[in-house]
Amino acid sequence: MAEQRAGWKSRTGFVVAAAGSAVGLGNIWRFPYVAGENGGAAFILIYLAIIFTVGFSVLLAEQAIGRAAHRSPAGAFRVLKGGLWPIVGYIGVLTAFFILPFYSVVGGWTFAYVWKTVVGASVDSAAFGGFIADGWATVGYHALFIGVTALIVLGGVQGGIERYARILMPALLVILVILVIRAVTLPGAEKGIAFYITPDFSKLTLDSIHAALSQAFFSISVGMGVMITYGSYIAKTEKLAGDATWVVGLDTGVALLSGLAIMPAVFAFGMDPGQGPGLTFVTLPAVFAQMPGGYVFGVLFFVMLSLAAMTSAMSLLEVVVAHVTDEFNCGRKPMVILFGGIMFLLGIPAALSFGAGKEFLIFGKTVFDLMEFISTGILLPVGAIGISLFVGWAFWPKAGEELGGEHGDAPSWAPVWRWMCGIVAPLLILWILIAAL
Repeated sequence: MAEQRAGWKSRTGFVVAAAGSAVGLGNIWRFPYVAGENGGAAFILIYLAIIFTVGFSVLLAEQAIGRAAHRSPAGAFRVLKGGLWPIVGYIGVLTAFFILPFYSVVGGWTFAYVWKTVVGASVDSAAFGGFIADGWATVGYHALFIGVTALIVLGGVQGGIERYARILMPALLVILVILVIRAVTLPGAEKGIAFYITPDFSKLTLDSIHAALSQAFFSISVGMGVMITYGSYIAKTEKLAGDATWVVGLDTGVALLSGLAIMPAVFAFGMDPGQGPGLTFVTLPAVFAQMPGGYVFGVLFFVMLSLAAMTSAMSLLEVVVAHVTDEFNCGRKPMVILFGGIMFLLGIPAALSFGAGKEFLIFGKTVFDLMEFISTGILLPVGAIGISLFVGWAFWPKAGEELGGEHGDAPSWAPVWRWMCGIVAPLLILWILIAAL
């Protein structure tokens, strides 16, 4: 317990770790193709408006809850209010528990594609389909990914998560900038740049707004207990709003740069920017194959993708480990090993969902799709609604005072934050939930 509550070594350590959690596959894998499917720049403007208002508000709410209680999600709600509120915390832990196994499977794909691009193996659409259908291969890479994640989390908050976030995040940003420079200097890239930065509001629909809202919440790691857990390690001397601004800003910056690294290249070679998840594992390898120096840039891209997956995965495992060590006073390292193993086992049927296990359906969904639906479609929005309502009503005015840090003085804009958390965010997130159902 003493090791767990030692906290972050510095403010920078928290910002980098929290941004690393937020910067995941949702930014680099999902954001560009969602933007491509919904009209490019017009979608991006809606996304920015949402993430810097509602998204920021909910992320700040989680940090305030965690720091006020210095406990993991369930314990935090129990300490601060009690009653039925700890259920919200349990939902957050359960969300992380369901996300990590299938997220690790996709993380394993990124590891595999680093190797495939290094050795020059075929990475066309047929090769991708064959790879994910190969149960032994996907399970093996999933095991490697979850194993590396567990090794990092074994080091603790400072020696593991913070230490490696300080290495992985700068590496990711450097690679991303290199890819952006290469993409925008390709012949024909100007079409992709124009698509990306010129708003065409005629292409916006209600579905586009919903997609932007859903992407914003999925992107910044709210509703899954991560920011409550990370917030529980923040010192009282820190200003939460400034930290939250940095986290949202870094997360959004990576998402925007990812699109700028991908869209110009896709247009330069006449590809479809709205090809869904296949944009990453099918379309982009084809682009790199045609690009001068494409071998190097292909390797860099998938290294970057794997780094993003890793920084998010270690935060998800930390949520579960922190919960168990807090609630049952267990040793940290045994719990990391135990739950790392459990996540590996749970991920096996998800990994097999595209091959030998694809015929095994539950409610008409494969195990992979069911895990994703339960976690991101139901548990995540329900948890985010609970967190928002808690700060806006049950934990007010103490939530506002928590923003003042050790002085306890609520800033002048705290009532606006309360309004966002208490009314606006729950209604918008409820829309996400209803659409998922």
